[in-house]
Amino acid sequence: MTIEEAGLMLDELAEELPEEFYRNLNGGVLLDPAEKRHPDAPGLFIMGEYHRHYVFGRYIVIYYGSFAQMYGSMPAAYWKTQLRKTLRHEFTHHVESLAGERGLERRDEENMDRYRARRWRGRDEGSRR
Repeated sequence: MTIEEAGLMLDELAEELPEEFYRNLNGGVLLDPAEKRHPDAPGLFIMGEYHRHYVFGRYIVIYYGSFAQMYGSMPAAYWKTQLRKTLRHEFTHHVESLAGERGLERRDEENMDRYRARRWRGRDEGSRR
């Protein structure tokens, strides 16, 4: 899947969402060619992010490079499913932010804490052998 094809697919998926979801999303949805890895877990790719910036406003970034690393050889239908899932996840952050909520942000943090705990547990088990 080329970045151009992914961009067209992302545009199509963005059109599925209600207009109200775009309120105050003044930076829109961006497709970044880069891959991004989690700073605390370099083995994990970041697929997308929601940003609230005092200068640039509110916007969503989808990392094409991360998708290419994870799903490069997968069929277009699989890409579409994963792009839709990521886009909706980031829009949930946006809508919750507008409402002053942090439910999904907390769940993401809890998931990361569980990942770290499993990772450390695996290291501890490996050191006992």
